[in-house]
Amino acid sequence: MESLKDLQTRYDSLKGLGLKLNIERGQPGDENFNLSNGLLTIVTEKDVMTPSGFDIRNYPGGVLGLPEARELFGAVLGARGEETLVGNNASLLILSKVLMWALLRGLVGSPAPWGKTDKPRMIVTVPGYDRHFTLLAEMGFEMVPVVMTKNGPDMDAVEKAAADPAVKGILFVPTYSNPTGDTVSDETVLRLAKMKTGAPDFTIFADDAYVVHHLVDNPRKPKNLLRACEEAGNPNRIYLFSSTSKITFASAGLGFMAASKENLAYIAKLFGTMFIGPNKVEQLRHVKFLNAYPGGIAGLMKDHAKILKPKFDITQKVLEKELSGTGLASWSNPEGGYFVSLDTVKPVAKRAVALCKEAGVAITPAGATFPFGKDPKDSNIRISPTRPPVAELEKAIEILAVCVKLASAQ
Repeated sequence: MESLKDLQTRYDSLKGLGLKLNIERGQPGDENFNLSNGLLTIVTEKDVMTPSGFDIRNYPGGVLGLPEARELFGAVLGARGEETLVGNNASLLILSKVLMWALLRGLVGSPAPWGKTDKPRMIVTVPGYDRHFTLLAEMGFEMVPVVMTKNGPDMDAVEKAAADPAVKGILFVPTYSNPTGDTVSDETVLRLAKMKTGAPDFTIFADDAYVVHHLVDNPRKPKNLLRACEEAGNPNRIYLFSSTSKITFASAGLGFMAASKENLAYIAKLFGTMFIGPNKVEQLRHVKFLNAYPGGIAGLMKDHAKILKPKFDITQKVLEKELSGTGLASWSNPEGGYFVSLDTVKPVAKRAVALCKEAGVAITPAGATFPFGKDPKDSNIRISPTRPPVAELEKAIEILAVCVKLASAQ
């Protein structure tokens, strides 16, 4: 075990390098973006009319999106085209609109608008996605945290919380969860679909952002939440969300949602009061590009994995070298997704992140993976290894590990 003096000397040496490294947000690298550069030129003046008969330059088409896009992206979520809505570049915006209308009008089966409930509550998983927490807080939801386990949300805690009629639903990432990389088990899917709830309109909001973001050749595929709810007799319990943000371009992709046909008809009518329709040019662009890519979406994701896996591998190698056997931290080794979750044994996450910043490495603020930025154990650190080149990433993870050791020794 390195002494405090040795750790301080090593840290000062690393700090003296004058580095400026960033592993703060889950951004694709430029190599990943380059895979989709064909998007920029694939639509021409010959494509103004879609195979389904819509002029991409004009209004008609509706809020649900192009039929070709609905078929393509519905399949990503295990849904049929008629169960799918394809929007513009942010699935978080689609989720926001559904939650907004739930508060104002309620959802299918709601006895009253959710906003009429005194302190409507939403179950969230921790550690979890900071933007989910920010959105729910601003909308006035009281969050009910449950632990994200290797099998998904802690279902004993979920079922206990869901018995409260004020708990209107659960919002979480079911595949390669942000940040732990955990994926729901078949048992968890079935329990979510079948469980008794205090609210008759209890709703699962599953943000499946990483559903096709595999790092292994033969990924485990859990039961489909949409189909499981349908088979359990609760077809309107689930809304699934995803996007192409880390499939094609992060800022110029498509968000999409799948739900029962009854849910979709209900929410589409409300969406239609807000806008005429999404960007059909962008939707056709994605359909043409992804259908033409060798192997389709799966082929593109395999090419992404070839770029990303070495970054996850070097993260694991450095953490293992620096922290294994120290008893100071544990970390996830995901089979997909965009993050690695590290937990310190001592309450030193904030201190370690601050030390990293002083040494020129930007990391997601400690506590961001909990509601209101308050990690009760001050232990979780989210690592985003996807954007930097491997050599820079290796040095950034070394600095992080040294900072964890130094903060623990201090």
